[in-house]
Amino acid sequence: MSQDGFTWTIIAISALLTFALRAGGYWMMGHVALTPAVRRGLEALPGSIFIATALPLAVSAGAAGLFGTAATVVAMWISGRELYGLAAGLATAAGLRALGI
Repeated sequence: MSQDGFTWTIIAISALLTFALRAGGYWMMGHVALTPAVRRGLEALPGSIFIATALPLAVSAGAAGLFGTAATVVAMWISGRELYGLAAGLATAAGLRALGI
């Protein structure tokens, strides 16, 4: 198998596994009773996932990444809209990078 064929095979397998995990998660949650404790846990997930994935990247990006993340959080908190947070964070980080920070 050529290198290109191997790459596409890995991509296809990854896509199938991703779909299987997502579908399995939906199926499994259909069989879980949504008690108040489970509901609170599910409601806390978006924030935890954001912190677990974005914060290490922001710290490694330096000051521009940290200020961009802070701008994202503030804009989302004020507006309640993810798109505004994304725009504010990207604009802040890009502006600071353009200034050499």
